[in-house]
Amino acid sequence: MKEYLLLFRGGDAERKQFSPQQIEAHMKRWTEWIGGIAQSGNLVGAQPLTNEGRVLSGTSKKLTDGPFIEGKEILGGYVLVKAANFDAAVKISEACPNLELESGTVEVRETGVMDDHY
Repeated sequence: MKEYLLLFRGGDAERKQFSPQQIEAHMKRWTEWIGGIAQSGNLVGAQPLTNEGRVLSGTSKKLTDGPFIEGKEILGGYVLVKAANFDAAVKISEACPNLELESGTVEVRETGVMDDHY
């Protein structure tokens, strides 16, 4: 099995409009979705991310506050899963609660060794 990183972006503006009951229900769907991945034996790890961070850049290693990007592109968290192939990882992603939100996305990326391009 290969490992795939599922990256979550968007939905922040929509979630800010949720009532407390909607927030609770949405979080329950996240818990159930990740719990189902764990129960299937395909979960490697998962964590939400805060909006605070620092960005280190370039050869000068300049450190700035960040990330300062448009809200729909803020990385909100990740799940690392095991799957037989890319299509199976995408299938796991299709039930992600982030996709219940119009601006929610799930980026699916295969992890692996660095190739000759690096």
